[in-house]
Amino acid sequence: MTRIIGGYAGSLRLASPAKSTRPTSDRIRESIFSRLEARDKLTGSVVLDLYAGTGALALEAISRGAVAALLVERDGKAAAVCVQNAALIQKSLAKQDIEVETKVVNKAVASYLASSTHDFDLVFIDPPYEISNEEIEENLTALLPRLTAEATVIVERSSRSEAFAVVEGYALEESKNYGDTEVFWLNKI
Repeated sequence: MTRIIGGYAGSLRLASPAKSTRPTSDRIRESIFSRLEARDKLTGSVVLDLYAGTGALALEAISRGAVAALLVERDGKAAAVCVQNAALIQKSLAKQDIEVETKVVNKAVASYLASSTHDFDLVFIDPPYEISNEEIEENLTALLPRLTAEATVIVERSSRSEAFAVVEGYALEESKNYGDTEVFWLNKI
């Protein structure tokens, strides 16, 4: 069961498509979001969630103070779940007089990035583990012009994978291993 961990919609259960996604564990999400909150990276931010799956990462950010989230998911069933989960969050927050903007794009990540005109403060890249490092590097390159000056990009990969190359325009702040998962924190430079 995937749920929102904290913030205004804390403990809200999210729908999950059968077997087509690998949601980020509660433990890893709590670690990521505790760190983002400590750095004041959530309040008022515009979030992009690439390979969104259930949308849990972007929607957790919305629950914790982000004002807008765009979720990109190629798989049609997973994208439909993202739409359903985004509606749940918006309904929960509307009851508390909090208005946020969410949008789900049912498109391949590369295709979305080639046509995007939005700017983002916080980006999650959490692809299926079989996605190649080359694809991650291409995503990072295409994403760079869409990042605000103080943007943070968080990439989640299998800890058994070789590390991807940090492309020009980014600085690797830190990587942290959580057993089967490794999380990379990148800053725009």
